[in-house]
Amino acid sequence: MSDLTIEPGALRLADLRAFADDGHVQLSVAARQRIAASNRQLHRLIGEGATIYGVNTGFGPLSGQRIDDGALGELQRRVVLSNAAGTGAPLAIGIVRRAMALKLATFAIGASGISEALADALVFFLNAGITPVVPEKGSVGASGDLAPLAHIAAALIGEGDVFHRGVRKPAAAAVQAEGAEPLALQPKEGLALVNGTQVSTALAVEGLFGLEDLFRTMLPIAALSVEAGSGTAAAFDPRIHALRNQDGQVHVAARLRDLLASSALQADRPVKRVQDPYCLRCLPQVMGAVHDQMTSAAGTLAREINGVSDNPLIDPASGDVLYGGNFHAQPIGLAADGLALAYAEMGSMSERRTAFLVDPAMSGLPAFLVAQGGLNSGFMVAQVTAAALASENKFLASPASIDSIPTAANLEDYVSMATHAARRLGDMAANLRAILAIELLAAAQGLDLRRPARSSPAIEDVHAHLRTGVAAWTVDRFFAPDLDMAVQMVRTGLPHAEFALPSSP
Repeated sequence: MSDLTIEPGALRLADLRAFADDGHVQLSVAARQRIAASNRQLHRLIGEGATIYGVNTGFGPLSGQRIDDGALGELQRRVVLSNAAGTGAPLAIGIVRRAMALKLATFAIGASGISEALADALVFFLNAGITPVVPEKGSVGASGDLAPLAHIAAALIGEGDVFHRGVRKPAAAAVQAEGAEPLALQPKEGLALVNGTQVSTALAVEGLFGLEDLFRTMLPIAALSVEAGSGTAAAFDPRIHALRNQDGQVHVAARLRDLLASSALQADRPVKRVQDPYCLRCLPQVMGAVHDQMTSAAGTLAREINGVSDNPLIDPASGDVLYGGNFHAQPIGLAADGLALAYAEMGSMSERRTAFLVDPAMSGLPAFLVAQGGLNSGFMVAQVTAAALASENKFLASPASIDSIPTAANLEDYVSMATHAARRLGDMAANLRAILAIELLAAAQGLDLRRPARSSPAIEDVHAHLRTGVAAWTVDRFFAPDLDMAVQMVRTGLPHAEFALPSSP
């Protein structure tokens, strides 16, 4: 469990990594001061008779309709209820909690006009373990994540369902069980809640964390494949990569050299080639590019989690009302598309290493990594599974952010599709996890077939870790339990899966 203090503009990706399914949140004194000042500015403008979109007007194409002062709270309640039009399975609790924390972070900047009471309601829900049920589908990523954020807002006012103490129940009942009452919205608060990129950002952040974890785990697995396949570490010579001058490439090559240091298989390779196939030789070049793509996406997300993405805004310095489109999630959509490409690249290259290992003409190992082929099929269909998953990830990597479909009677005529772009990263992570697990099984089997030769201490640790749960393959057996165990090991991490990445503390 990790607690989180919301300071204006100071949220880190590492903070969000630690804060998901549990943990408490609080607002700093500075955050409260900014929220209160912004709320005072809003009420001053209302008192002066200013016409402010979404505060005392209708929404979207109905913004020409002026709303009576006595109905301003009801206007906010209705925009929440009408926008809560999502569908599909509920988003994971951790995603919703992160989205709520991100909503607090944007309010803490002091440009949204909301009251401390609304901020405290979000804090209360997070600390009481009340998580709104948010359908996963229904957002086009502009003007913000309207539908999913409206489901969060609806729970705050006692509508819809929540997860509370492990049970799905009506929101009002959960709030009352904690000795509180649903929130009554004040001017602009419904609009401030439903406008914004917090759901698409939470999904993209989760996709980044998943990719970082799998990247760290991929490196020792790939090094194990190099050893099993009698590959050479000469391709990782630092002079080669210094001449290319790509940061990620340099770092990946250095990590592979560390993993392979003191390997007897490197000193006396059983199969000697002038050059290895690309799936081994170009590991630094390809995975270095993946590293740099992650770094770029992380930079976008690190800025977004400390930004303000609702509309209209109140300038903290002058008190002016600012109309714009910060709710447009194109930066998140493009970052998520970049992460999707990285997921697909990692899976495709991993599958190629598995295919290399099971091919005797390429690896010099027995066909399909089993000594008695014919009666035994060994890893034949395991490679087919990896190919199927890699192909699915290629399909899922098709850019989502280039799509657009007009909404709101053509007022919102160009949208980002960022929520879809980020949401599919969870499926891609599950596919990649299994692809890497298959490579781990194949590479460990290949190393067994190279015995009595020994690899480096680090790679022998990885091999021994797998063998605590999966025996070497001698005759065909039910493959699925081995794969399930390897997937779990990839999920929880392998020995020597260390690598500095953007969201590290």
